[in-house]
Amino acid sequence: MENKPRKMTPKHIEIEGRTVEEAIKKALKELKMPRERLKVEILTDEQKGLFGMPGAKLAKIRVSILRNKESA
Repeated sequence: MENKPRKMTPKHIEIEGRTVEEAIKKALKELKMPRERLKVEILTDEQKGLFGMPGAKLAKIRVSILRNKESA
């Protein structure tokens, strides 16, 4: 019987974006999964720059894939 290497999925990934919403969209695209299958933790919110301009500090999130029991 031949042992085939299993494809390993990371337990979580960290993504940055100009906003939390943008970071979530990036994660959905990268993982190719619906939002309902993911757990999102906000690590840092974005911070506005001078005169309220976006992008002084990026938002950072940690995304984990929920197991079937957790998503129900």
